[in-house]
Amino acid sequence: MVTNSAASAVSISASKIIPLSMTALLGLFIVGFVGFSHLEVVHNAAHDTRHSLAFPCH
Repeated sequence: MVTNSAASAVSISASKIIPLSMTALLGLFIVGFVGFSHLEVVHNAAHDTRHSLAFPCH
């Protein structure tokens, strides 16, 4: 029984790797896109969002 519970614990943590990796990649893409975008609309939207959340950005 100990082997079965240990095996299921490994499969549960392994099943979370893909969603966590995809979330991290999406977050990096969004931050990179907004941070290095030359589009003024994208910058202003991110800037206004940071201010609305009371997050300092300067």
